[in-house]
Amino acid sequence: MSVPHAKVIVNPVAGAYATRRKWPRISRQLAESGLSFDYQYTEGVGHATEIAREAAGDGYHYLVAVGGDGTVNEVANGILSSAGAGTAGASTAGASTVTLGVVNTGTGSDFARSIGIPRHYAGACSLLVNGQTALIDVGVVQYQSQGRSLRRFFVNAAGIGFDAAAAQTTERMPKFFNGTIPYLAGLFRTLISYQNKSVAITVRDQVETARILSVVVANGGYFGGGMHVAPEANLADNQLDVVVFGDLGKFDLIRSLPMIYRGTHGRHPKVRIGKATRITIESSERFLVQADGELLGEGPASFWLMPAMLKVVV
Repeated sequence: MSVPHAKVIVNPVAGAYATRRKWPRISRQLAESGLSFDYQYTEGVGHATEIAREAAGDGYHYLVAVGGDGTVNEVANGILSSAGAGTAGASTAGASTVTLGVVNTGTGSDFARSIGIPRHYAGACSLLVNGQTALIDVGVVQYQSQGRSLRRFFVNAAGIGFDAAAAQTTERMPKFFNGTIPYLAGLFRTLISYQNKSVAITVRDQVETARILSVVVANGGYFGGGMHVAPEANLADNQLDVVVFGDLGKFDLIRSLPMIYRGTHGRHPKVRIGKATRITIESSERFLVQADGELLGEGPASFWLMPAMLKVVV
């Protein structure tokens, strides 16, 4: 591909604060790979979205996210909001002309796993110059926060219930480790007090009531630091994979974790996996909503697909 001058957006606290330490090596690797770029550190939650939106507006056609899944989500949101995307049923005509590159330095690495980007920065840096581009689907979630109805794009997976509660717990814990450990620690801590929710799920105008542990709406296959939550997911198949974890108890969930990591949990009698382009979830009980591992707010929540909307280097 022809590689334009890039804006590199670096989250220094990603990966248990390791990205700041790694950045000088990554910067040298990018330069040695032949990438022309300038960079900017993020300074807090939401800042990567602001930087990306401004960079796209200033004429950058190549934005690189250096950080974890949350950083990728924010940069993607900046790109897509600058392109005016975000309505249900939007077509590929609204796809951004800005290309997203990813150097993963974060905790979970789930988007990198899902799309096949090398998780070590050396391979990812080389890919930014030598890779190809692909148009991927993007999800949108509408949720509630502080009395307002808001929307957020997600590139990998969103969900409600237990996974969002675990994301909240993980977010509040001290950051010492990368990989699966932080999510598992948050998961087990959440298990202590979490109660399953009674919800109404609407798919294709069909309403189903059920008591559930969690509902994951997946664009990519991996989630929660390497769980193969949606083994049939494809980032460019014009579908969202809907994984409904039914009324699983605490010990049943613990016993099922190896199946979830292997992607064989679809055989569990209380797990159902399907495909859809729009899903709405409501409940008389309070439930939390997450997107790409970041806590957003509360339900009710709606999720829908925007096909072939984001260009990514793979």
